[in-house]
Amino acid sequence: MARGKRRLGPKSPEPKDIEIGRLIRAQRLLCGFSQTELADAIGVTFQQVQKYEKGVNRIGSGRLYRIAEKLKVPITFFYEGAPGSKKLAANINEGLEFVRTAGTLRLLRAFEKMDRRAQEHFLALIEIMTSGRKASRLPSIH
Repeated sequence: MARGKRRLGPKSPEPKDIEIGRLIRAQRLLCGFSQTELADAIGVTFQQVQKYEKGVNRIGSGRLYRIAEKLKVPITFFYEGAPGSKKLAANINEGLEFVRTAGTLRLLRAFEKMDRRAQEHFLALIEIMTSGRKASRLPSIH
């Protein structure tokens, strides 16, 4: 066997298992649930939820149904090609690129609660902090 290539066994996850795991994680974060909360709701340990989200362990149909119920999505949400699920899944995957930590999600939620003027000031401050410019150059936003 060539180095670096792994042989797929009968219980090895398929690419779709990994994709379903990513969708579960994305929807769980959007719903504001911890892995423990989801695990308790579906009757497994949080470690098992971690394995599902990473695609390490496959998810049985009954358990996936319970996950969909808890996350308030139709079970078709997890399957590409189902009516309406492909576009929604693409949007969530694109958004997931930016939401890598719980802190990022908290920041986004707080930002959404700000009024428009506060959002503009906050964005100006962040742009200055990430561009290397000095804070004394804060633009005036009216």
